[in-house]
Amino acid sequence: MATLATQNSARLSNPEFTQMSCEFTQVLMKLQRATHLIASTLELDCVLDRVVNDIASTLGNVEVGVWLRAEDTDEMVLHGVRGCTVHKKGSRLRVGAEGMVGHTAASGVMRYAPDVRKDQYYIACEHSTLSEVAIPLTFQGRLVGVFTASHHELDAFPAEQLRLLQALCSHMAVAVHNAQVFKHERSQRETMTRDAQEARIIQQALLPKSSPYIPGFAVSGLSISAGAVGGDWYDFIALDDGRWGLVLADVSGKGTAAALLMSSTRGMLRSLAEARCSPGEVLTHLNRLLVEDFPSGKFVTMVYAVLDPASHTLTFANAGHLRPILVDDLGARSLDNERGMPLGLGFGSFSEVKVNLPENSRLVFYSDGITETVNPADEEYGTARLQEHVLGPSASEESILADVRSFANGAGLDDDATVIMIRAMQRNS
Repeated sequence: MATLATQNSARLSNPEFTQMSCEFTQVLMKLQRATHLIASTLELDCVLDRVVNDIASTLGNVEVGVWLRAEDTDEMVLHGVRGCTVHKKGSRLRVGAEGMVGHTAASGVMRYAPDVRKDQYYIACEHSTLSEVAIPLTFQGRLVGVFTASHHELDAFPAEQLRLLQALCSHMAVAVHNAQVFKHERSQRETMTRDAQEARIIQQALLPKSSPYIPGFAVSGLSISAGAVGGDWYDFIALDDGRWGLVLADVSGKGTAAALLMSSTRGMLRSLAEARCSPGEVLTHLNRLLVEDFPSGKFVTMVYAVLDPASHTLTFANAGHLRPILVDDLGARSLDNERGMPLGLGFGSFSEVKVNLPENSRLVFYSDGITETVNPADEEYGTARLQEHVLGPSASEESILADVRSFANGAGLDDDATVIMIRAMQRNS
């Protein structure tokens, strides 16, 4: 024991040993800094550039490279490099076939060549290189890359330094995996955003381009989606004898799925409407088609009407939708009717209601994105507030949506909001 203590004391008092310990501590601290750097960002190429520069500067007089496994081929691709004049970013080596990188990628085991001239896997690179280490980057048993460091001296990497580099590579493998997942998810989000924008363009193209010309009436509509695309839809359909089909619908759900169901519903309804069916018949036939085609649990609420300007009447059928609001000399009121069930849930028929539209009367169709909008106090806009607003002589679809937004106090719309307003104009004497 005394002899061992004496040896340790002599070691610690040796200036050369003290200098080596200080240098090792500095290397350890710098490599620890590199470890923190790796975890500081998800921008992979940026962090790898900084890491290889840090490690190369820390170890001194070395060449450093980080090779990542290609997704589409059985190759390793150089993503970060410092000190090498032969290999550039984008250089490739085949797994299991080329160099210490390819061998390490295939075996998943670190390979250290203290003298590269004697290593069977080493491929000559820099003329001055005499020793090299290749360390696999693995995450949960899966190879994500290979780290390499080369030196111009023989056996330039002591065991302690190799252990430090292996520890660093463990952190690097996690960072590479996280960055790759982040990149993939970001790419997916960008693709979904582009798809949503294209879907929005298509959906907007399915809405009426302008208000129809109907003698004695002014008919207009407006639809605002809460997201890029939505499930609300309205349409004006020219029929025989100057009559017009008017429809406002709300598909269950939101987003692209609702928009797809809305698009298919639109095509079917237009075909039925143009076949000279009455509103009740249109909804009955349409419901049968949707029951057969719609996914389980999906449905559409809809009000479909036929406006006859010759008789100043409007006949509508309602499939689980909100009751239309009529404004005339008696004030504003919701029109009662035997509301049928929403389309797509089960077979059934739909009753019709005929409404007279005298001069200066107004009829409003709307979706629940209007009445169910809440303000900061968690109060709903509601039907009563909508009736009060449409009583105003200057009420319009734009003013309704503006009033709803004002009520929400800038909170925005939680659901798609759609309005159709039908005004019976004053006849010329």
